[in-house]
Amino acid sequence: MQLSPIARHGQPARHRRRRRLDWATIAYASLHLAGFCAGVLLMSWGMFILFFLAIGGFSIEGLMRQLGNLTARYLAAGPDRAASFHQQLFAAHALITLTILLLRRHRILPATTGQGSAHHG
Repeated sequence: MQLSPIARHGQPARHRRRRRLDWATIAYASLHLAGFCAGVLLMSWGMFILFFLAIGGFSIEGLMRQLGNLTARYLAAGPDRAASFHQQLFAAHALITLTILLLRRHRILPATTGQGSAHHG
């Protein structure tokens, strides 16, 4: 039978060590996750720009014409049609974002090297 050292409050020392938070790891993982989310969001917005570039013939002039056409139609639409546009835009953005998340799911967690300890690199 193996005995473990007793901490001040009657709990073994290994339980006390387990409760201590590693703030550096939490900060690193949080920054990595925030960067991942920002990257996915920028990629999804970039897909909309790429779509308008494609229907504009991959030229800036065609892109501006398509955006001008969309703007004119949106401003002329009534409230019901604008609400429908918002719903379609939200659905398209959600679909694109989920697709990008699915394709980049292996990058959600930070890469670990497997060398060194958690506290001393």
